[in-house]
Amino acid sequence: MQVFNWINKGITNFDEMTDISKELREEFKLKYAIPDAVIEEKFVSKIDGTIKYLLKLHDAEFIESVLMKYHHGYSICISTQVGCKMGCKFCATGKGGFSRDLYPSEMISQIHTAQKDNNIRVSNVVLMGIGEPLDNYDNTVKFLKLISSHQGLNIGMRHISVSTCGIVDKIYKLADEKLQVTLSVSLHETNDEKRSQIMPVNNKWKIGEIIKACNYYFLKTNRRVSFEYTLIKNVNDSSGHAKSLIKLLRGMNCYINIIPINSIEGGIYGECTKAEVINFCNILINAGVTATIRRTLGLDINASCGQLKARNVKTFLGRNNKIESIQQN
Repeated sequence: MQVFNWINKGITNFDEMTDISKELREEFKLKYAIPDAVIEEKFVSKIDGTIKYLLKLHDAEFIESVLMKYHHGYSICISTQVGCKMGCKFCATGKGGFSRDLYPSEMISQIHTAQKDNNIRVSNVVLMGIGEPLDNYDNTVKFLKLISSHQGLNIGMRHISVSTCGIVDKIYKLADEKLQVTLSVSLHETNDEKRSQIMPVNNKWKIGEIIKACNYYFLKTNRRVSFEYTLIKNVNDSSGHAKSLIKLLRGMNCYINIIPINSIEGGIYGECTKAEVINFCNILINAGVTATIRRTLGLDINASCGQLKARNVKTFLGRNNKIESIQQN
């Protein structure tokens, strides 16, 4: 328990564990290592103060994390894998391929690193960085249990969001864990054929199967599901798309996060105007659907949704794609 407490304070050197005998510390150093995420580069947004970290792991792999400040405290978006297998067409993350899963300790170290660097306490965690959390299921669940432990970081499950592109069998499994985390499902389309074109995962698990699994999640946890909907110009942004979304989610205890698409290197999809995004959201709201527009944070440092990449991150330096942020309704 003493070692556990030290590690959860962010200690990365056994010599700092002063209430453990020197002999035992020397033995630990011979047999074990404490994983650490070392800051390779740090980018601070001039627009909103969002911080993006390029972190180097013990095997010289790289991941990214994003620290955001809100009125309620600090939130961090962490990675769960080195790279991603999912291949969503509008996301930069999967373009560099997939290397490996992250261990729970490597997920936790991202939080420790941000907290120590800024002398703050993180109160909210979103698993929406690099990787698909449910594709790394066992390590993700171990991480959730560790950081919510009273002996750990003591971050309540209701302050944690787990994102997925729709790994249906793992949604059922997570529901049975009854962990009380918010499940955020990246939906982005209501038509199977069109969703499969932008999200290859839909070739395995169709929209109807995802909706059924989400209803099961609510039944088991009594936690309403969040659906992420990235708005893409001339792809899924029409009033007809909004009405299809209303029909698909009618009767569900859920809410919709509208995300204006963010530009990525080599991207082929266009951005909607601010007015078009607001109009789409209002169609949902007027139909009785709970919907908000996600704030665009860290855009000038490529820290927004879909922009995390880690590999070749230096190619983004010097770019400034500043646009007017859209605040949540």
